Amino acid sequence: MSINATLFVQAIVFAILVWFTMKFVWPPLAAALDERAQKIADGLAAADKAKSELAAANQRVDAELATSRNETAIRLADAERRALTIIEEAKARATEEGNKIIAAAKAEAEQQTVNARETLREQVAALAVKGAEQILRKEVNAGVHADLLNRLKTEL
Repeated sequence: MSINATLFVQAIVFAILVWFTMKFVWPPLAAALDERAQKIADGLAAADKAKSELAAANQRVDAELATSRNETAIRLADAERRALTIIEEAKARATEEGNKIIAAAKAEAEQQTVNARETLREQVAALAVKGAEQILRKEVNAGVHADLLNRLKTEL
């Protein structure tokens, strides 16, 4: 065979190979490549969608955190105001109770002073009567001289 015939036969075999490849091999490969490209595109779209959902979720979380911080600050302020109110009420009650105790102590001291004066008056009157007995050298009858002794008590 000559080189021309071999070249011609090889060209025909090559053309048959190209036709066979284009008819039977290429479509399944192209379909597999298209399917793979579609899967990649779907995955990228899902990733973009997930990324945007994540950004939206982060914004919602930030908004919730801000709301929570505001509510916490408001609650803390309310608690502080309530604590101050309770402290002021306790101070007022303590002052009132202290005033009551002081008033009771003053009344008790006044009563004890009056009792001590009364006791002292009686003792002075008894001493005065004894002194008068000693001076007069005779017995003084307390029943007879009760009016005189009462005037002496009131003067003291």
